[in-house]
Amino acid sequence: MNRSGSDDSSKAPDGAKLRRNLITLVVLILVVVGLVTTLPGLHGVARRLSHVTPGWIALAVGVEVLSGIGYVIAFQQVFARVPRRTGTRVAWSEMAFQDGRPHRRSRRIGARWVDVARARRSVGGWIAERSAVLFLLTSAISVFALTLFGFLLAVGVLAGPHHLLLGAVPAAVGAVVLLFALASPRLMTSAVRRHKWKHPRLKTALEGLAESVRDTEQLLLSGDWRIVGAVGYLAFDIVVLWIGFLAFGHAPGVAPLVLGYLIGSMANSIPIPGGVGALDGGLIGALVLYGVNATSATAAVLFYHAVVLFVPLLIGTVAFLLERPHLAEPLPDVPARAARQNRNAR
Repeated sequence: MNRSGSDDSSKAPDGAKLRRNLITLVVLILVVVGLVTTLPGLHGVARRLSHVTPGWIALAVGVEVLSGIGYVIAFQQVFARVPRRTGTRVAWSEMAFQDGRPHRRSRRIGARWVDVARARRSVGGWIAERSAVLFLLTSAISVFALTLFGFLLAVGVLAGPHHLLLGAVPAAVGAVVLLFALASPRLMTSAVRRHKWKHPRLKTALEGLAESVRDTEQLLLSGDWRIVGAVGYLAFDIVVLWIGFLAFGHAPGVAPLVLGYLIGSMANSIPIPGGVGALDGGLIGALVLYGVNATSATAAVLFYHAVVLFVPLLIGTVAFLLERPHLAEPLPDVPARAARQNRNAR
């Protein structure tokens, strides 16, 4: 499939949006730095940040690059039909176009995908379907980690706060979400078949969601080595936060670190460029809830956020510029099932 013969390409995202994202992020970071250095209660945080050594910064940058590579591998697993070079560039570009948000659980389609989707509706349907699978895949890893580490904390295997609810509640929530996800394709399929639909598009959307969940289950259970990409994407990002604590002389236990990260990162769903303020507040609040010193948590989170904000943005910008001249190149044919679904939707 290619997009020749369409003039929609002029509407595709271009460098202007990327530049706006970069300028917005820089301004917001400068505001945060200004607050940290001027507010009396945050002087201790500013002092710690000013003493971080270049070695810790270099290590954190390297680990965040590994996290990005993990996402690239996960992207290539889901979009297996896409050439490796294109998949790599689009994956990094996505991370740049997502305003540098480190917890990219809500996937946005990359610049190349938006352009092609406008040009060819059938390809666009396939891309949307696979993007949903990618979202579900990365989300499933996070929910599984929430369940596992919550359970290990609740039963006392991992050190941390001895309050049962701090381990049991996350574990229970994660388990319920996983069970619902496993049952949802069957529930949705049954409901769709029983109901008489006045709006065929809604029926098609529910059927597509059920298929996406099934496809995600198949990826998780396929034994494909590339599943390590989704795991590494999450794990290395958490390690960057851990390095942030080590850079200032103290790191919490594994359970408080992982659970604080997973719970606090939910604040990143607030649509603020770069997650500045929302993500920081969510992470700091969750880490303090799990017994981490507030000053240490604030310094580590700001260090972490600076690294995971700019590394994907810088690499993704380069990837976007490299991929942009190739937008007109053909993509593989759309799978038959995706094409049929799009014809039915029309």
